[in-house]
Amino acid sequence: MAILSPVNAFRNIPQFIWTLILFTYTDFKTIVATLTRRQTQPQLKRLQTIFASVAAPVHSARRFLYGVVWTWLHLLQVDVSNQYQTAVEDAINRPWRPLPGKRISQSSAAIFRWLLIPLCVLASFPFGSRVVLSSLGLTALLVAHDELNWDKHWASKNIINTFGYMCFELGATRIMNANLQLDGTAVQALVFNALVVLTTIHSQDFSDMEGDAALGRKTFPIYAPNISRIVTPVLLVAWSVLLGWAWSLGPTSQFLLYGLAGIVGCRFFWFRTRRYDANTYVVYNGWLLLTHLLPAHGRWGVLSL
Repeated sequence: MAILSPVNAFRNIPQFIWTLILFTYTDFKTIVATLTRRQTQPQLKRLQTIFASVAAPVHSARRFLYGVVWTWLHLLQVDVSNQYQTAVEDAINRPWRPLPGKRISQSSAAIFRWLLIPLCVLASFPFGSRVVLSSLGLTALLVAHDELNWDKHWASKNIINTFGYMCFELGATRIMNANLQLDGTAVQALVFNALVVLTTIHSQDFSDMEGDAALGRKTFPIYAPNISRIVTPVLLVAWSVLLGWAWSLGPTSQFLLYGLAGIVGCRFFWFRTRRYDANTYVVYNGWLLLTHLLPAHGRWGVLSL
């Protein structure tokens, strides 16, 4: 298979499009998200669009489509930035990705990574300066994460994750909101989501402690292997109780939220193999998705049961 370069990319449009899809494939096929991880960008696109469509006070089918495209384009920037530096690692874990699959050279991916920055900014201009700032903010966080290696320590890594996550949510929510303004429900949802991500996103790191250690990262599970297994269940349950109260959920909805948090927490505490941690992270994503749907109750009272 010929390796794509900036010169011949547009000579084979179908191959080029498929390469773009493969960069973000991991995110398309799963349900929920975290942000800015070198090995994978789990499920970012779909969760951001689901959240934005719930949090935005007013939206139309056209604006929803704009938000989806904007989110995917910025997700592509994140994925290319992450993956062009980890081709060796992906050759083992995800050999179908564009770089280990020899669909694009590392030098071409590096060029493409920087070309995506002005493209993302241009795509943000029609929606106003605040959406442009969300785009630029995400780019700055990517530079800190990938070029400055701020992901090496769990604290700076989680902070970058949180602010990057907010850039996605702010941008998509403002686009889907007809007035490009955020009401109280949207602001409350954004704040809660940011804090939940900040305090629980280390859940993604349990299953990859060996890989992170080999790359010199000091994630929370590596820094405090036993304490992190205790703190995580407590945080999941505590957030579930607080969110259930803050959004005034009905008893059945609260039971579902608490129960899912308890299942995730118990699995992280009791089952500590890499395989179990990876499966538990999938369940955690289900809990995170549920927390992102709670603003729907604030708007329409759909979780009053």
